[in-house]
Amino acid sequence: MKFKINIKGKEYEVGILEFKEGTKIKVGDKEFFFKEKEIKKEVSIPSVFFKKRDFSKKEIRSPIAGIISEIFIREGEFVKKGKKLLCLSAMKMENEIVSEFEGKIKKILIKKDQKVKEWDTLILLE
Repeated sequence: MKFKINIKGKEYEVGILEFKEGTKIKVGDKEFFFKEKEIKKEVSIPSVFFKKRDFSKKEIRSPIAGIISEIFIREGEFVKKGKKLLCLSAMKMENEIVSEFEGKIKKILIKKDQKVKEWDTLILLE
């Protein structure tokens, strides 16, 4: 995901690289790690960024745009962290998407052969 931010009056195009304990952003060739609170204080960033991910929800999102080629789980199934959930075809490669959480599959929001965009919610867990 890329967007523009303003740091101390200078505009930069940034790409979000990961969303784990905090956020790593890339500005030019340099990478910076911020906790969510630090980003809100240090960087003027569109509010849509903070609405895209609610860390209290267990949801699996697409890391890239592509086509769902396989789904390995069913609604109601219990999965452990690291379990293979689906395959996403993008740029002539198969990308395995694994669970970031342990829990019961609440809702599968995608179907085989469906096109998805980067950051689309694919699966909800309880």
